Amino acid sequence: MAGCTNVTTSQYEATALTTYTWQVKYANNLTTEPSPRREEFATTSLLNRNGLKPPGAVTGPDDKGLWWAALPPRPTVDEVEQRQGSEQEASRPELLKSVKYEFIYSEDTQQRTLPTNYDVYRQVVKAYPKRSPLELTLGVGDNSVEKVEPVSN
Repeated sequence: MAGCTNVTTSQYEATALTTYTWQVKYANNLTTEPSPRREEFATTSLLNRNGLKPPGAVTGPDDKGLWWAALPPRPTVDEVEQRQGSEQEASRPELLKSVKYEFIYSEDTQQRTLPTNYDVYRQVVKAYPKRSPLELTLGVGDNSVEKVEPVSN
């Protein structure tokens, strides 16, 4: 594949930043407007490392092996109305869940942190306790980790 580089490393970790965010949509007509304005309210995050339970975890592990922080406070009706335009209606507050995955590894003397995906995170969770060396497949421009596989001896 063009633009993909393979790297082998035995010094690595994977993180998954789990985030809850309250969001409200505002529009003159929520049922007909194709792209309502979205406002974010309170948010909480928790950094998972290599599948281990992080301090501050309130729920988890979930179906994907991830831990989550406490829910942020739901926006009050006053907070929702403060951001509402005079002719606008507001949706009910909606709780969004998101996860940002990263892979951190050492190459020569440099440490690199690259975005990755759930599959890579899970492979690291399995390999990390044994500190098994991994072969990484980097994405286009070496700007992401697309795949990891244990190095066969």
